[in-house]
Formats: sequence, structure tokens, C-alpha cells
Amino acid sequence: MGGDVTTSSRAIELVGPAGSGKSTVGRHLARRLQLPLMDSDQVIESRLGCPIREYFEREGEASFRDVEAAVLDELRQAGPGVISTGGGAVLRLENRQRLH
Repeated sequence: MGGDVTTSSRAIELVGPAGSGKSTVGRHLARRLQLPLMDSDQVIESRLGCPIREYFEREGEASFRDVEAAVLDELRQAGPGVISTGGGAVLRLENRQRLH
């Protein structure tokens, strides 16, 4: 790819099903644009102190989706960057609205 790439103060959000390559594309895109990569699943696991699957099974989907929504909101407010979302992030209307 040639040419100059300009970025704004907004985040670029990557969405798609689990395993579709969001994290891989995110790494390449962030490097190319010289922006930070923010992987929502990594942030969530760090905050929870356990794997998402474990928390999901223990606390249920609704509780996990609450944490996910809060993290997505924080990442979007963090400034310019590339955000790689979890595969189910778009299941909630509020997340789709935030990412729009």
C-alpha cells in the first residue's frame, strides 16, 4: 500500500465473528496507522482477573455483557486508536450504537 494515511481523533472499531481475524487485522492496521491497538477481550480479561469463558460460565452472559459494554465505552473515549472487539460485542443494541 502506498500513499499517506491520515487519521482523525476517532477510534477505528473492528467487529466480526469470533475467529474472523479482528485481532490480526487490528495489529497490522494499528502499526500501519501508528495508533495504539486496544483489544477489548484482553482489557476485559485483565480487569476480571480470569479468562472470559470462566467468568461467562460463573456469572452468566448478562453480567459479562455489562462488563463488555463498560469496557467498550471506555476504549472509545480513550482517543484515537484501533479497537478490536469481541465476537459478541454487537449482540447488544447499546454496543452497536456506541460503535456506529
